[in-house]
Amino acid sequence: MILTTTPTVEGKTIREYRGIVTGEAIVGANILKDIFAGIRDIVGGRSSAYEKELRRSRETALAELSEEARMKGADAVVGIDLDYEVVGSGGSMLMVAASGTAVRLR
Repeated sequence: MILTTTPTVEGKTIREYRGIVTGEAIVGANILKDIFAGIRDIVGGRSSAYEKELRRSRETALAELSEEARMKGADAVVGIDLDYEVVGSGGSMLMVAASGTAVRLR
């Protein structure tokens, strides 16, 4: 499955559009990660715990998007957009949403 943010795949022609596909991942923030992230904010530096969660959530959302495209008979998803949102009471969760257009290539 080819996944791309571009509207086309270089060297390929879109033969058929199979529809919009999406994938989402919502993860809760762990209290210990929040505490250590707060300390990092005070002393500076990057929060590797949050970066790891972001990466894992993005990979999950893209895997769901890819599976939905496969179920529609597509062999690529073009125009992928990734959105990150804080949701839940007090911003206690992070949502990553991926969307794009499933296509069949020539």
